[in-house]
Amino acid sequence: MVINGAITAIVTPFKDGKFDEKAYEDLINWQISEGIHGLLSCGTTGEASTLDYDEHYRVIEVAVKIINKRVPVIVGTGSNSTNETIEITMKAKELGADAALIVTPYYNKPTQEGLYRHYKLVAEQVDIPIVLYNVPGRTSVNMLPSTVARLSEIKNIVAIKEATGDMKQVSEIIRLCGDNITVISGDDFTTLTLLALGGKGVISVSSNVAPKKVSEMCNAWFAGDIEKARKLHYTLEPLNSAMFIETNPVPAKTALSMMGKIKDEVRMPLCEMSQANKDKLKSVLKSLGLL
Repeated sequence: MVINGAITAIVTPFKDGKFDEKAYEDLINWQISEGIHGLLSCGTTGEASTLDYDEHYRVIEVAVKIINKRVPVIVGTGSNSTNETIEITMKAKELGADAALIVTPYYNKPTQEGLYRHYKLVAEQVDIPIVLYNVPGRTSVNMLPSTVARLSEIKNIVAIKEATGDMKQVSEIIRLCGDNITVISGDDFTTLTLLALGGKGVISVSSNVAPKKVSEMCNAWFAGDIEKARKLHYTLEPLNSAMFIETNPVPAKTALSMMGKIKDEVRMPLCEMSQANKDKLKSVLKSLGLL
């Protein structure tokens, strides 16, 4: 399985407080028809932190069934407990996921050695391709390039979603790891820069709304059409900013609701977007021809 290109960190649609399976199926089919290269289910954008176990597993089950091997399906299985991470990752493998995205343990604030041991044990216990996920803005811990390099020696640790926004750190990871690990952007605004450094794609929030444009940007880069990729980068920049005008995934879900694809519903403690920001978001969507 190859993890590269534009991978949508897909939202989990809700209707009256429950997982909306029909809307999810429609979203997945639309994403694939628009040319997306892969899908991430139950990530941050998928509000995994507010899904109970049964819901989490059902979302994975539906994603695997509907995608049906048309593109790779990565699923979020991370926790701040190593044992819980192993349990969820085992279940994801059993349900047919192609890979597991595992976030650095949040709140606990483990040392670099603790991070290494956490991922090493999960990789030893579950034979599934593992994508590391470094997002210190949410977890309060930054996995350093030297730790990534150690982990890249483990056979089934195949990629890292790097969401620090720090291109010096990305450059150091690629320098230290070489071909041992695939580096994927975790921030839409850094995608083109990361590709230029030797990264292989993006796990994207913006592609929830504009999958065709995000995938075309990656395609252009891989085809050597740097000017087209750069043009698409600047076309997407207003959307990349708008997707974080409030906490992710509130803007993405609000945009998809405006586009008639899902209900505008998030789970507490998240709440609906302010009217002022809705107006700004609508303006951006209109400028891109999405409304």
